[in-house]
Amino acid sequence: MLAKEITIKDNFDLDMIIDSGQCFRARLLENGYYRFVSGKNVLYIKPVREITQSNNYRILTNASWDKFWVEYFDLDRDYGSIARDIKHNDKFMKRAEEYSRGIRILRQDPWETLVSFVISQRKSIPAIKSCVEVLCQKYGDRIEINHHGIQDIQDNFHLFPCPDQLADKDICDCGLGYREGYICGLATNPPDLFALDKLTTNELLDSLMQIKGVGMKVANCVALFAYGRVECAPVDTWIQKIIDHYYAGKNPLPGYGDVAGIMQQYAFYYIQNNKNCL
Repeated sequence: MLAKEITIKDNFDLDMIIDSGQCFRARLLENGYYRFVSGKNVLYIKPVREITQSNNYRILTNASWDKFWVEYFDLDRDYGSIARDIKHNDKFMKRAEEYSRGIRILRQDPWETLVSFVISQRKSIPAIKSCVEVLCQKYGDRIEINHHGIQDIQDNFHLFPCPDQLADKDICDCGLGYREGYICGLATNPPDLFALDKLTTNELLDSLMQIKGVGMKVANCVALFAYGRVECAPVDTWIQKIIDHYYAGKNPLPGYGDVAGIMQQYAFYYIQNNKNCL
């Protein structure tokens, strides 16, 4: 695994990212490293606080930082400039962006993202994380990391199971409820998710909604968090509450065009941590 130090100058907060409701297996480990897994790619990343309070991070990864993780964290996009796109009279979104500054839209593995958000329906974030972790532990490949040197890391975990590992399995004890049938169907007849990336956003959403168990909200989540379509802004229960409470029932997110999905994440993270504002 490659060990190095990198610099990130744009808005970037690992705690916010892992608690933003877009990924369910990223973890802060006891040794101070954050672990991200996408497909078979693994990253350990840790702020170098003894050197600086913000920009420098130590990393250990089996994938190229520049070719894989820069895209994963959407680091080629200037999030620092996004506040300037917020409408001057949109007081709630200004407050949400200030509070949530540091979140980035992750470009995650399409298969894991699809299954995770099918599971997510009518579940809390802790419940989603629990179900996903059970699936990984029961059916995913076990990985052991033993790295000695400047970055001492001893760790073990399971990869997210591929369709073949879930097909024809009895997953009734994974806490999936009515979603179990959807997941079994996906595993038995998995869609060509990588081919979907070539579609326009509207075509992508339409294709995703042809999959049993995928409605508009899940399709938008997959388009946003797996395909980087940041114009997609999923509307779940919490976003709908924001729309009703602060915008008299009129959804403001489409008005933000190409960054609507980023605004959605700011709003979602803010309200998850400030539910008394509703």
